[in-house]
Amino acid sequence: MIVIYGIDKHLNPIKRPLSDAIHRCMQSVLGMPEDKRAHRFIPLAKEDFFYPGGRTDCYTVIEINMMKGRKPETQKALIKALFKEMEFALGINPIDIEITIKEQEKYQWGFRGITGDEASDFKYNVDV
Repeated sequence: MIVIYGIDKHLNPIKRPLSDAIHRCMQSVLGMPEDKRAHRFIPLAKEDFFYPGGRTDCYTVIEINMMKGRKPETQKALIKALFKEMEFALGINPIDIEITIKEQEKYQWGFRGITGDEASDFKYNVDV
């Protein structure tokens, strides 16, 4: 699950292409299937979104929640792919992008009436 925050006037017009760019990275780096897109957009009024100096109104925060299991080099590859793809596809300068990966144990995920450690039908590998 991915949560994306940004200033509403900038984020709202680019939701679909931003979602597409993020999902391309999730597919290429993590092997996520096409139908496993879970993106949540949180557009904020400028007065409700405080961010570090030296950034523009394009400042975008991406929080990636995932099950524990991906290697550090895989996670770093994902972050770098996101910087590159967002700049290429959307023209967002990497200085205006902040990415955090939050890992949780598989048993801390709940979906389809089971916990993540009980699921045996994933179409992707968590341990990459």
